[in-house]
Amino acid sequence: MRYDLTSLELFVAVAEEANLTRAAGRQHLAVSAVSKRITELEELAEAPLLVRLPRGVSLTPAGQTLLHYARQVMRTVQQMRSELSEYAGGVKGHIRIHAAASVLTQFLPRELEAFLRLYPMIRLEIEERVGAAIVRAVSDGTTDLGILGSHTPAPGLATLPYHTDRLVLAVPPGHPLTKRKAVRFADALAYPFVSHHAASSLWTLMSQAAADSGKTIQQRIQVSSFDCMCKMVEANLGIAMLPVGVLGHHVSAGGIRTVDLKDAWAHRQLVIVVRDPQTLPFTTRTLIDHLLAAAGTTVPKVAVR
Repeated sequence: MRYDLTSLELFVAVAEEANLTRAAGRQHLAVSAVSKRITELEELAEAPLLVRLPRGVSLTPAGQTLLHYARQVMRTVQQMRSELSEYAGGVKGHIRIHAAASVLTQFLPRELEAFLRLYPMIRLEIEERVGAAIVRAVSDGTTDLGILGSHTPAPGLATLPYHTDRLVLAVPPGHPLTKRKAVRFADALAYPFVSHHAASSLWTLMSQAAADSGKTIQQRIQVSSFDCMCKMVEANLGIAMLPVGVLGHHVSAGGIRTVDLKDAWAHRQLVIVVRDPQTLPFTTRTLIDHLLAAAGTTVPKVAVR
């Protein structure tokens, strides 16, 4: 005789109800049938699992151990059923994504369009958030996965390397910095900046870099969108630090020139963050595999930060 799912499910019901009669009612069985199953489990365990009380039952130490593993088995079976059901009539599901603006602007649109062509019945819910808010949302389960810069701390979350992007200075034509191919960020601080809003990860990065150099940022204008920042630069209201991938149209139109940054941190690693890769639903794992393949990254092991 071996442990079977029905007996384990009954045992979980008995443990949670602390009463054979209520457990029998919950499982739509006779009390005698439940009692017989418990007796068989005790024979398998070679130890008593329950203490019979006048008005119910309590678990012995062996019973507590069995309950722990029985619940694990039930969760695994439920996950298996859920994932197998995704194959019926095509992969279906709902995935919530929180991503930084630089990710949404540079990479996600075309990669998600390709994903939805493969899996048209999956529904995506996408929100733009700053780095710290993304970490909080993944941690508390508000979203299924987040995509942000690796410089944002994500304690306790698993991280998967995604794309890399490069930060550059966006300057108006004729600006003194256009005479130089590359500069250090500290040298650019001699000029006024059109900057990101205070909660953004790029502003945090800029502020830290300025502090490390012993200088301050001359913040002339603060806006929240990349497009607004570019328009301010084109109007000669300041310079900006932006991912090079968001500047294509503005550079080709001639309104902005780019100047490379010599600082090592200007090359950023973007990462996908999740709580526990081992318990992700099939649909979410499928999306992550697609994004990593699109980015050309392979991850044999998931790092926990």
